[in-house]
Amino acid sequence: MATGILATALHAFPSPLYIPISATVVVVVVVPAVLLLLKLHTDPLRHIPGPLIARLTPLWLWTLTHRGIECRTLAALHSRHGPAVRIAPNEVDLSDGAALYPLYAKNGGCAKNPVYANYDIDGFATIFSAVDPMQRAARARAVVPLFAQRAIVEGRPTMQAVVDAAVAELGARRAVAHGAPIDVLDLFRCLAIDVVSLYLFGESFGGLGSKAPLAATPFVDAFAAGGRFFYVPGWLLRHVDHWAGKFEKGAGSIAASTAVVKEFAARVVDRSISGEKAGVAQTSTYQGRLLRAGISREETIAQVLDVIFAGTDGIAMTMSVLCWNLARLPDKYARARHELLNNPSPLNGQSLPYLTAIVKESLRLSMANPTRLPRIVGAEGLHVPGLPTLPAGASVGLGAYVLHHDPAVFPQPREFMPERWLACTPEMLRNSIPFGVGARMCIARNLAVAVLQWTAEALIRADVLGKNNNIHDGGVGDGVRGVVQDGIEIMEWFNAKVVAGKIEIY
Repeated sequence: MATGILATALHAFPSPLYIPISATVVVVVVVPAVLLLLKLHTDPLRHIPGPLIARLTPLWLWTLTHRGIECRTLAALHSRHGPAVRIAPNEVDLSDGAALYPLYAKNGGCAKNPVYANYDIDGFATIFSAVDPMQRAARARAVVPLFAQRAIVEGRPTMQAVVDAAVAELGARRAVAHGAPIDVLDLFRCLAIDVVSLYLFGESFGGLGSKAPLAATPFVDAFAAGGRFFYVPGWLLRHVDHWAGKFEKGAGSIAASTAVVKEFAARVVDRSISGEKAGVAQTSTYQGRLLRAGISREETIAQVLDVIFAGTDGIAMTMSVLCWNLARLPDKYARARHELLNNPSPLNGQSLPYLTAIVKESLRLSMANPTRLPRIVGAEGLHVPGLPTLPAGASVGLGAYVLHHDPAVFPQPREFMPERWLACTPEMLRNSIPFGVGARMCIARNLAVAVLQWTAEALIRADVLGKNNNIHDGGVGDGVRGVVQDGIEIMEWFNAKVVAGKIEIY
């Protein structure tokens, strides 16, 4: 149609040198308008509501993501348009938890969007970023025994020593602070990186005990900040990332921190290589199991770096949110402490239902990964009762931010209410996705939950949040210390980043 209009318009003029204003209007305005109308008319996602600009260009979504306001913006759009919203020419966001199973779990789930490759490390697809399920499976199979419940329980004594050291350090920091604020985010990053590295790599990173902030923090923050370009295609990301790096604040500290973390990763990998050469089977460590599966030294280092980031960021964020909420809500703290004092020995979560509820509620609100998890719809399309049918090839996702704040599932969703988990509904369990969902769930979820449970238990038993540290009086203390900020503001990137860079309590 557009070609015919253009040909007719040009045929009307006797000389190519004579092009009146009307012809210019046809070429510059009419033809593009016709092409746009044709595109909109044949658009396979035209039945999905959303902003007009989202139908025309992905730049709108890229801007939201870069600014760190993607989640709140999409939540507002769902309030206006319903459970399916068009957010880019080929992107749809869903807010109904009923779509989780067919999108992420049924028959192995839909394929990951190629943008996950933006999280590759040094050119290697990690267990997290790999788009090819076969490539991921070979590596996940090698290390998954380390994340089995039995293995984690057997490794508890080693990890418990790190947990106890972190709790003691919190008490020590409180003592020397003399009422000044304490940054628990830095402390729990130290805990997380030490406990994960000691258990998985056989060597502690050494974050606890240092008077300086965690050396890995700039590395972790820079890795998280990469999420501001999550949807940018790989061919463009290389250029964007290059120029963004030139204007990055603290580029020197990021480079130094990254060098420290990479040196640690290379050291633990080389230690395992030396052990194998000496005839000592390296089956008890993450890197050793990857090497025995035939993964190269360079890729194994990349996989170790990925675990260092993921383990440090997720556990630290959730534990900080847990501590912050208990510090501002003395009634919750007192109830948890009463439960623990009536169970004098460390027990499993089933024997400590309120403590378990505190961990679950902290995972719901911390949202270390708040944004959508995009998947590519398969050839059969996506069919969910109550939602519009989505065609093959569309990029579709759901995110923890929207699901965890759904008032129909979690009444008063922004309130810290552990009690809700004592009588949880199937919809609550369905909508709770702190570790993802389906075949591509975080393989370290059992380890993360165990560390959170153990740390929360040790923290409350020791009563380091109590105003007078009434550890030996058999009571529940006289209340908790309180908090500095009224809320915890995050940049809503794929990996959330605390805007203030710290989470403080008194």
